[in-house]
Amino acid sequence: MNKRLYGWWITAAAFFTFGISVGLPYYNMPFFYDYYKKAFGWSTADITLGFPLAAILTLWVGPIIIPRFSPRKLIIVGTGLTFLAFLGFSQMGSSLLVYYFLWFVYTVGYILSGPIPHQIVISHWFRKKRGRAMGVVYVGVGLIGALGSYIVKPLTESLNFHQALLIIGLIMFLAWPLAMFILRDKPSDKGQFPDGDEVPSAEQKIEAKTFGYLLGQWSFWLLLIGSLCSIGSIGAINQHMKLVFKDSGFTDQQALNSVWKAASVGILISSIGGRLLIGWFADIFPMKYVMTVTYFIVAASIPLLLGVKPSTNPLLFAIVFGFAMGADYMLI
Repeated sequence: MNKRLYGWWITAAAFFTFGISVGLPYYNMPFFYDYYKKAFGWSTADITLGFPLAAILTLWVGPIIIPRFSPRKLIIVGTGLTFLAFLGFSQMGSSLLVYYFLWFVYTVGYILSGPIPHQIVISHWFRKKRGRAMGVVYVGVGLIGALGSYIVKPLTESLNFHQALLIIGLIMFLAWPLAMFILRDKPSDKGQFPDGDEVPSAEQKIEAKTFGYLLGQWSFWLLLIGSLCSIGSIGAINQHMKLVFKDSGFTDQQALNSVWKAASVGILISSIGGRLLIGWFADIFPMKYVMTVTYFIVAASIPLLLGVKPSTNPLLFAIVFGFAMGADYMLI
């Protein structure tokens, strides 16, 4: 019985390490954008260029580094880099070059400790219940990201945004004992097989395809292009949401912080439903059909953002967008 259950201990540990490494920093960094504007005099374009610029410069990190090292060790290194980035953000001055360099450090940390290593670990431990296990792990991102919204707002308003950034960085170290002592890369590390089976599954006996084979498949390119468009639109909303609210009439700092917090919490809580439900569907129905439905929900949510005004409630936008975001990220 213990052998059959150990994969769920991996899932529980990944729930927290994923939430700490991605949910807290990624979803709460945009809260500080308007503070950068006021403190350093940067334009919206200057501030929001950091992440996409770093993403372009770090495209090589995933395919070159991740396959060569233990995912568990990469999570430790990646959260360490995330701490260094947030330490830098908390101490930086008005130099945009320093700001962009810190985004580069953060993005490398995100790649090494974020979705890819966690997905690899769960994919090794589960075959038949992979969607459900992956959905549970992604709940950690939504839940801890939402809790972060309750951290950054009071910390920033009671201390200052510099101290709030530093504290977020320090929280990264909570992932280290879980990654060191509980996570394991593969069932073979514990003398087990995926799903707690007594013998290897048929899927384990299938030889891996080469990159050349993948690049010759239309389905691979369709998945790549569709994922690029969908994640791009979701990422654009996550990174620009607070600034869109500011342009929509939320000029008072307290009101702006409050609407961002309400929307962020709504999005991340709703994303939990998307991750669990779509993860379950992905184990039952063909994934390409489930994914197609989520693309349409993502598209439907975007116009709702522009309808959020000081006289309206952001809840409808938050629920629809959050559900689509959770489903889409987990499925891809």
